[in-house]
Amino acid sequence: MKHTVFTGVGTALITPFNHRGEVAWDELEKLIELQISGGVDAIIACGTTGEAATMNTEEHLKVTAFIIEKVKGRVPVIAGTGSNDTCFCVDLSLKAKELGADGLLLVTPYYNKTSQKGLIESFNYIADCVEMPCILYNVPSRTGCNIQPTTYKELSKNPYIVATKEANGDTTSVARTIALCGDDLDVYSGEDSQALAIMALGGKGVISVFSNAMPGEMHQLTEAVLKSDLDTARGLSNRYIDLMDGFFMDVNPIPIKEALWQMGLISTNFCRMPLTTMPVEKQAVLRELLKKHELIKD
Repeated sequence: MKHTVFTGVGTALITPFNHRGEVAWDELEKLIELQISGGVDAIIACGTTGEAATMNTEEHLKVTAFIIEKVKGRVPVIAGTGSNDTCFCVDLSLKAKELGADGLLLVTPYYNKTSQKGLIESFNYIADCVEMPCILYNVPSRTGCNIQPTTYKELSKNPYIVATKEANGDTTSVARTIALCGDDLDVYSGEDSQALAIMALGGKGVISVFSNAMPGEMHQLTEAVLKSDLDTARGLSNRYIDLMDGFFMDVNPIPIKEALWQMGLISTNFCRMPLTTMPVEKQAVLRELLKKHELIKD
């Protein structure tokens, strides 16, 4: 059995910016402490939700190092280092390893994409170079590239490829992957609304956007599934499914940053272009959802 990086909820942490588009370091530290106190089981630095795609290499590593330093080993920190350039991914991953990351999150190649054969060769090459736990990230809605269950089976033979964040929206495909790979590949839900379903199939947890706003509640949900308390897990999932959906009413991380801003946890809802703020009408819809769940007051 391979090393499991974490079980439960890993927060795909946002990167707060000020009005000039610079990282708001003091706010980032407060968000880290909010996550730790909320009981999350891991933190993901510089993923999609962290807007890594608009960071240069120096800034990417600086944010990763800051998160690792502030977490102080209390939970695992997983560094997003995936790229459509395999050699660049290796270089960035090795630097993240030097900084003390506990694992890597490696998105499938985007734009240039690749074949299933290319996925196997590329991910194996990265894993063999870095020699540390690698979590693959399958999100075809963003990349146009989908990892097939049989491809996962082949990749699971690599001792450093330990898990996948699965966001292909197809629970049948996830079930096939879990059946094929067994203990050789941990599976995390990449979508909050599917966390219960994927964990019920044998997944180890969720890499979550929702937990940026409600870390304690998502921890409770995943903990309940891990304890086979499906009644509690179903209750929590049903209670918050509308809010989970609401955090994806626009391109991630636009809605979750809007929510955290409305909740007073960050000083601006700024996203780096080409992302922008939500239209006023959507802001109002999200505000009503936050009121409903008592995250803000009138």
